[in-house]
Amino acid sequence: MFGRGYWTDAAVFATVMNPFTRSTTPGGDGFDSWDAFDPDRAPAPGPFLEGHDVLAGDDHLAFHRLTRELFEERGVYDATFGYNLARLNLDRRHPDAGFRYAVDADEPSILRAEFTPTTEFCPQAEALVTGAFRAWNGLADRHEYDLVRVRAHPLHHQSDALDAELERLETEFRETGTVPGAESDADAVTGDGTTAQSPF
Repeated sequence: MFGRGYWTDAAVFATVMNPFTRSTTPGGDGFDSWDAFDPDRAPAPGPFLEGHDVLAGDDHLAFHRLTRELFEERGVYDATFGYNLARLNLDRRHPDAGFRYAVDADEPSILRAEFTPTTEFCPQAEALVTGAFRAWNGLADRHEYDLVRVRAHPLHHQSDALDAELERLETEFRETGTVPGAESDADAVTGDGTTAQSPF
C-alpha cells in the first residue's frame, strides 16, 4: 500500500489539486534551511522522547538530512503538501510539526523518532508513520542505528492505535530482521509505476 508508486501518485495529485502547494513551493521563502536548527521552529519533544538524549543542533540536522534522502528513495511524501515528508520540519506554516529524534538512554543502538502531525485529525498519519518506519529500518545500512523506533505524538486523536501498530511492526522487525510489509508494497506497484490500491 505504501510503495513508491503510491507516494509518487499522491504527490502529483496534491501538487495539481492543492492550492497550498503553489503558494509556498519547496525551496522557496516559506521553508527553513536544511543546514540550520532553530528550536523555535521544531516540534517540542513529546513523551516518547522524554528521558532520552534528544538530538539537537548538528546531530539533529545530520540525521534529518539523511532522512530526506531515505524518504526520497522510498517515496515517503506528504500528499497534502506534495513534498518529501522530511521537509515538513522546515515548513514555516507548521513550526510545531514534523519529527524529533532521541538516542535511547538504555540502548544507544536504538534511535527514537516521534512524529507530530499538523493537526490532531491528520488523515495521513498512519501512512506517514508507517512509511517512515519502513524507510529508516529498510535502509538501516545507511545509518548507525540497529533500529529506529517510531511513534505518533499524543496530539493525534488516534495516537494510541497508531503506536500499537508501530510497536507490532517493530517487534516483528526485531524478531525476523525483515521490515514487515516491504514485499507487499513492492508487489502493489504496477508496471506503469502506479499502485493497485490508491486512496484517490
